[in-house]
Amino acid sequence: MSIEEILKAGNYHLIDVREPMELEMDGEIESALNIPLGEIQDRKDQVEQLNGPKIFFCRSGNRSGKAMEFFKSQNVTEVYNGGGYADMQQALENL
Repeated sequence: MSIEEILKAGNYHLIDVREPMELEMDGEIESALNIPLGEIQDRKDQVEQLNGPKIFFCRSGNRSGKAMEFFKSQNVTEVYNGGGYADMQQALENL
């Protein structure tokens, strides 16, 4: 399933893995939950409790890919790499 299809279907969770200072400098998506990549393991239970697809994004897609791979290694399903902040913002605008 593509990111666009997931966004159109609804019932998804956006998780921004950038650092808080990046959100202040570059902007943020209001509906996204901010969990910096360095906190992903400590906040694993919080993410696992979210029902539906979980779409991670960061500045370029690198950190979000790492977050997605971590959850896949923990047998968590419905995790996706949404790429960079600009990509995610554009995908949401195109709905």
